[in-house]
This record gives sequence, C-alpha cells and structure tokens, in this order.
Amino acid sequence: MLRWSRRLVAVAVSVCALLGAVRLVVPATAGTTGEPPGVRRQLTFLRAALDGGAGDQAQGLFPEGYFFLHALYGLSWVELGMRAPEGERSAALREACWALARLESPPGRAPFSADLTPPYGVFYRGWTNWLRGGTLALQPPERRDPAELRRFADDSAALAEAFAASESPYLEAYPGQAWPVDSTVAMASLRLHDTLLPPRFAGTADRWLQAVRQRLDPRTGLLPHHADPGTGAPAEVARGSSQSLGQRFLVEIDPAFAADQYRRFRDHFVVSPLGLGPAVREYPVGLDGPADVDSGPLPLGVSLSATAVTLGTAQVHGDAPLAEALANYGELAGLPIDTPWTKRYAFGVLPIGDAFLAWAKTARPWVSSIAAPPPVTISWWWRMPLLALLLVIGVALWGSALVRRYRARRVRLKVTDESSGAATE
Repeated sequence: MLRWSRRLVAVAVSVCALLGAVRLVVPATAGTTGEPPGVRRQLTFLRAALDGGAGDQAQGLFPEGYFFLHALYGLSWVELGMRAPEGERSAALREACWALARLESPPGRAPFSADLTPPYGVFYRGWTNWLRGGTLALQPPERRDPAELRRFADDSAALAEAFAASESPYLEAYPGQAWPVDSTVAMASLRLHDTLLPPRFAGTADRWLQAVRQRLDPRTGLLPHHADPGTGAPAEVARGSSQSLGQRFLVEIDPAFAADQYRRFRDHFVVSPLGLGPAVREYPVGLDGPADVDSGPLPLGVSLSATAVTLGTAQVHGDAPLAEALANYGELAGLPIDTPWTKRYAFGVLPIGDAFLAWAKTARPWVSSIAAPPPVTISWWWRMPLLALLLVIGVALWGSALVRRYRARRVRLKVTDESSGAATE
C-alpha cells in the first residue's frame, strides 16, 4: 500500500509539472486582433461572481473595489466586442452597458464626493466616461442612443472645464488627494470623444501634456504616483501599480511621449527576481518601500497587480515578447482552474484579480495606432530556468523511488550472497 501511494503521488507531481511546462510554452495571448484564449470563460465566471456579491466583497478590500470590478468587467466586454464583426456585438454591448449602469448606481458612487470638481472626482468621472465611450464605439453611428451621446459629450465637457480651471494637471479623486494616473484616464476619454464626436479637446490635451512634462518624477522621469492637488508637483516617486495602469492610457493621448515613458517604465520596474521570469516592481530598481492597498503584498519587491496589468500595457505598446512572457508566467503562477464553461485564477478567491487579468489580456489602443515596437528586452529563453525547475520537480520523486529500489536490490543481493556462503560452508 505504501509503495502504491508513493507511485500515485509521484504521478500526480509529474503531471502537475508537465502541465506547468505546457502553460509556460503554449501561447496565452492573441495580440490586439484575435480573442485571447480563456477570457470569455473568465468573464462568465466574473458575471456569476458579481451576481453573487463579489462587488461588495471587493469594496471591503479597497476603496474602489466595487467600482473597479464592474468597470473592468465592462471594459473587457468592450474589448471583445471590438474584435467581433459589427453584427455580432450585441452580447458584448449588453454586458458593458450593464456594468456602466452599476457604476452609476448609488453603490458605484458611494466612495466619491459630489462636492469635487467635477462632481464625484476625476477617478469616477474619467473611468465612467471611458466606459461610456467604449459602449458607443461598439455601435454604428446611426444606431447610437442620442441621450447617451449627449451624456458623453456633457461629461467630456465637464472634465475639460475642470482641467482648464485647475493650476495642476492632476485633478482630485478624493478631497485633497490627486493621483496622476486618474487624470491620465480622464484625458484619454477626451481623446476618445474626439474620435466619436466632432473634435473639441485637442487644445485641452496639448496643454495637459505640457503641464505634465514640467511635473515628472525627478528620479525616474515618469509621472509620479501621488501629486500635490494644488500645484501638481510630485509628492511621491513613480510606482509600478500606477505606472502599469497609466501607461495603458497615455498612448491614447500622445503616442510619442507614451513610447518614451514606456521605455523608462520598463527600465526602472521590469525585473526577473531570482532569474525566474519577468515581473514588475512596485518601487523603482534600487528603492524599496512599504506595501499598501494599491500595490498589494510585495514579495521580493514585486507587485502582483502591477505585473498583471503590465501585460496589457506591453500589448498596447507593441511589446509582444514581454506581453507573451507575462501571460505565460501568469498561466503558471496564477494557478488557473479551467472548466468547459469558466476559467478563474488563484482558485477564484479574488475575482478582482481575474478582472484585471481579463482586461489586460484584451488590451488594445482605442484611439491611437500602435507605434513602432520598442526594442526587445526579453527572449524566449527566459523560460529555461523555470522549465528546468519543473523538470527537477517532475522527476524528483521518481528518482528517490529508483534510489530506494536500487538499495533494496543491493540488500537482497547481499542477503543472497551471505545465504549462499553459509550453505557452502
């Protein structure tokens, strides 16, 4: 019984190691044109989780949990809809509009202050405006709801007026608090407006970019993580959790500036801890800092959330090698559970993580076209240390079994020789 138990354990470990190796080498992305494998099943899982109260549970984890979970769910459906023929977008549009309605419900607005300019703050207004623009982009111009078009135009104008009235390029998300990434999302939504409706906000974007260039983090040359709400002066060094997100939207505002920012981000934040695959630090190389609700836990200085979001950022910037590497690494380290109907990562314990990953895998530019891809900094061979480790794990128990069999055989032979010698005497 013990021998057979050991064999079953060895078989299970070997199968898991083989499955891990397959996940490291089978393509897990589809670029900006095809539908990423497994994402539709992820969204099926997420919708069931949202119907079961996952939004309220996420709200207990961080202040924008409810909002982010619904927003990313809706945006992922918009991304899938953009990949589908025009006549096959109804399901994507329905789900995206459902998510938008949840953002505009009392629970969606609850964390934000109506006293800010614009009301509810730039985080709420920027992400909502981006999703609304996405739902309009899924529809042919002649079938767009006039009321939604007016709402999109009015909300865009309110954002533009708030930027024009502010000394800082970074508007408040909460009273007395400004994060540059939030204003980046809002400004990208104004660029989206100018592709769907008559252009109005090119001057607003140009002035914003000029102000941003004057207020970069002096250590990295990137947008700071936190800024003074009055002047926009950097109040905190650039960090991976906000950079990974902001880089996704900056390309929609100014592709040339975004390309330079992306290269800086990659140089300062993308690492290979212990030589085992690419990951994204929360703080620039050479600087450590505390974890918080933005970064999550920081094993070896790495932010898991920033690493997941950077998959989409790399894809938007045409950095296919890094996007593919991060996707494959996620398929191994994320412990996905696949069924014919759903897919979830980390056993589905944190649906917000699935939402970020689904959104990252479907990332594509909505306004700009992908510029020339950046220089390649990662090759296929990054997988080799992990594949070697999986090989060792896969054969370790079989090796110990062979050693035990060899020792047992030596003992039997010794006993046989001793018995033969005694019989001869």
